[in-house]
Amino acid sequence: MTESADKLIIGGREFSSRLMVGTGKYASFEQTARALEISGAEIITVAVRRVNLDRSKESLLDYIDLKKYTLLPNTAGCYTADDAVRTCRLAREAGMSDFVKLEVLGDEKTLFPDNEELLKAAKILVSEGFTVLPYCSDDVIVCKKLEDLGCAAVMPLGAPIGSGLGIRNPYNIRIILENVRVPVIVDAGVGSASDAAIAMELGCAGVLMNTAIAGAQDPLAMAEAMKLAVIAGRLSFRAGRIPRKLYANASSPLDGLIG
Repeated sequence: MTESADKLIIGGREFSSRLMVGTGKYASFEQTARALEISGAEIITVAVRRVNLDRSKESLLDYIDLKKYTLLPNTAGCYTADDAVRTCRLAREAGMSDFVKLEVLGDEKTLFPDNEELLKAAKILVSEGFTVLPYCSDDVIVCKKLEDLGCAAVMPLGAPIGSGLGIRNPYNIRIILENVRVPVIVDAGVGSASDAAIAMELGCAGVLMNTAIAGAQDPLAMAEAMKLAVIAGRLSFRAGRIPRKLYANASSPLDGLIG
């Protein structure tokens, strides 16, 4: 398969970039816009409850080329299914998108998802025609239930939101990859380019991040690093790594050596 043919398809939409980025925590709207551009991302997520929807006043949306990017409104800060559903409806009514990142958090300390409320919200939103990308725990059973409800992808966490701990349980991610048919996108926990590459080398369809770029000492340099890491990780996955072995295996053939 050629690189140009290796497209990410979510809910019938086709994308070239497998890096998705958030828009919060930057020093300025100008820096946000520049980081987005450097990252090469096509899907960008915006917290509906934290963005100014009043276009008569300065808003993040003034700095984003809506013809260039696919907005992925998210329900960050929602702790119940009702709040999350209401937030998604608001995003659609405001003309943002019906392509949504669904978050229903369990508590303020860990920001782990409340899977029971998440499933409840996903069922309602799918029935109302939303394309739902749910942030969930790295639990294959939850992911399968979300897929069965009609979610367009599943987005298991790599580690707690904003922690930068990387992929803490790659084995769970592998099990999810083996058992669901929709795209698997690692969401949350990435801290460095190597974390992003690992997610892609596992076979994930994409990686979503915010703090890893916005919170870096040089966000613009990190945006480029993450872009390259996702590309490299995807190429590595498609190329097929060599088997791991306990002992050495000579790089050069031993046959025909001069005695």
